[in-house]
Amino acid sequence: MSVLEVRGVTVGLGGRTVLRDIDLTLGLGELTGLIGPNGAGKTTLLRSILGLVRVASGRVLVDGRPVRPRRSPVGYVPQRHEFAWDFPISVENAVMTGRSGRIGLLRRPGVDDWRAVAAALERVGMSDLARRPVGELSGGQRQRVLVARALALQPRVLLLDEPFTGLDLPTQELLTGLFQELAGEDKAVLMTTHDLLGALDTCTRIALLNRTIVADAPPSELLDPDPWMRAFGVGENSPLLKILKVM
Repeated sequence: MSVLEVRGVTVGLGGRTVLRDIDLTLGLGELTGLIGPNGAGKTTLLRSILGLVRVASGRVLVDGRPVRPRRSPVGYVPQRHEFAWDFPISVENAVMTGRSGRIGLLRRPGVDDWRAVAAALERVGMSDLARRPVGELSGGQRQRVLVARALALQPRVLLLDEPFTGLDLPTQELLTGLFQELAGEDKAVLMTTHDLLGALDTCTRIALLNRTIVADAPPSELLDPDPWMRAFGVGENSPLLKILKVM
């Protein structure tokens, strides 16, 4: 069952086409790796799905309905540098900001909101740090806060933008296991990553992106060098292709 549908989406920024004729569907239970070179439009595609970037043509549907910014059941984990870690706020209040669109500007969080925050913090193993200021957290702890912030919305679709950048291996393994568990619990997870080997090993699907979708298939069907060469603009002797030989 498709919970997210991106149909014919084209996006222009600054007078140039950044994404062209994007077709992508995500089903419940899928962990999809969105892979491509720098400048391929990966983050722009995530923002388009969220409704934060205007689509020139095409449409984005979640559960068959047009996406509504901060209202649709889509959780978003941005890159860590996009969050204001020097703002004087506790971990639990930072996670609560993930529900702000649902709560509304003039309402205070209710019992159900705080329960959702507590459940999200428990899920990422951060319950014991709920009252700590976010500025005192390590890089790995900060990433887990961002994941909890997205989970507090209780989303059906989870978008992850480079969730492993700058993290040590134990934290990467912890988060990888969590993302696989979430996909197994009938969520659709879409993750941008530069960890090609990790994506091939853990994702149920790989979507190669370079302004448009070059290929979209299970990892076992993407061992031919050709789509990777087209997506990354490299030759047949590129070191990147050696990863395929390991699989």
